[in-house]
Amino acid sequence: MNALNIAEYTQTLGLQAKAASALMARAPAAIKNKALLALARLLRANVDALQVDNARDLARARAAGLAEPMVDRLKLTPKVIETCAQGCEQLAAMPDVIGEIMGMRQQPSGIRVGQMRVPIGVFGMIYESRPNVTIEAASLSIKSGNACILRGGSEAIDSNQALARLVGLALAEAGLPEHGVQLVQTTDRAAVGQLIAMPQYVDVIIPRGGKGLIERISAEAKVPVIKHLDGNCHSYVDDPCDLDLAVRVVDNAKTQKYSPCNASESLLVARGVAAQFLPRMGAVFADKGVEMRVCAESRALLAGVAGANLVDAQESDWSEEYLAPIISIRVVAGLDEAIAHINRYSSHHTEAILTTDHRHAQRFLREVDSASVMVNASTRFADGFEYGLGAEIGISTDKFHARGPVGIEGLTSLKWVVLGEGEVRQ
Repeated sequence: MNALNIAEYTQTLGLQAKAASALMARAPAAIKNKALLALARLLRANVDALQVDNARDLARARAAGLAEPMVDRLKLTPKVIETCAQGCEQLAAMPDVIGEIMGMRQQPSGIRVGQMRVPIGVFGMIYESRPNVTIEAASLSIKSGNACILRGGSEAIDSNQALARLVGLALAEAGLPEHGVQLVQTTDRAAVGQLIAMPQYVDVIIPRGGKGLIERISAEAKVPVIKHLDGNCHSYVDDPCDLDLAVRVVDNAKTQKYSPCNASESLLVARGVAAQFLPRMGAVFADKGVEMRVCAESRALLAGVAGANLVDAQESDWSEEYLAPIISIRVVAGLDEAIAHINRYSSHHTEAILTTDHRHAQRFLREVDSASVMVNASTRFADGFEYGLGAEIGISTDKFHARGPVGIEGLTSLKWVVLGEGEVRQ
């Protein structure tokens, strides 16, 4: 497509999404759930066909020299497809929040005032690599009564097109508008520039991918963006704490999986427990091949750990999202210094305290300025599925309009409703 055609194409997508959004918003819960269950059934019935399409993307990616971890993200294995199907079923089983009225209060004038939860309208989703995001976004769009325009990465175009066809069949089976979920069919990057500059059609943009993509979208978008740039998450081991619990939780937070944005990248340890805790934790990291970027005090305490890979931390390490078997480690005086360090260096994603002091836990929850704050739990729990949201469309480190894992409620808005019986203002 040339530039003119891409502009016309994205305008058409926007017009169709806007028209479909009104029909999606008024669809009864039973109809939306019917579409979700149909989509789950279609996914299971098309496992072999989906893998044929996916194989073309994988072959193209390997021929282009894409790194194997990136190729791995592209795979639509039977397990990945089954997880998508289960996600659709879980969403169908959840209550429908659209139209819910809350906080209704009688006013002295006689009117009753409350708020109603309603769909946002049209959201645009721009994402890389993982084709399963097509199903996550489509299913959340259906359940929340929104229309959406999806633009996946060029490396997954065949897989995304195949999945989008199944979404279209599910919408048709339930009697929902065919343009309720649309996939951008061109891989031309100019389409992204058009999509993020159409406030007359698109109500919010959700980028999901690498930091470069999200920075570009945030800088160029003319519509609101729900975003997080990176996940520099912290685990803080407090004085006092349960040392066995702390070792187990920090190990999980760092090593259960290295690539997610909710893995802990930085470990802070209170000076009062550092001599007991750090050699035990260091032995676990050494055994798993985790490189430790250390302050001078933690280096001294870890020096005797067999096989420990210790590197002196630079100032930049305190802000780094490694997404790899690397962790920065710093000894701090106590709770005050830990909170100050986190609020200065974190990306405001997820932070955890390991403590047996209830007052310290409460201060940490109140004073740490992040989207998710945890007590005695692994940062790896910062996830829409683990939070009981059914699925997530992403994780937001913004403070408006959604924060943390974004599920159905994050794709809605509240409007004021007023009920009266002829009252007039005096």
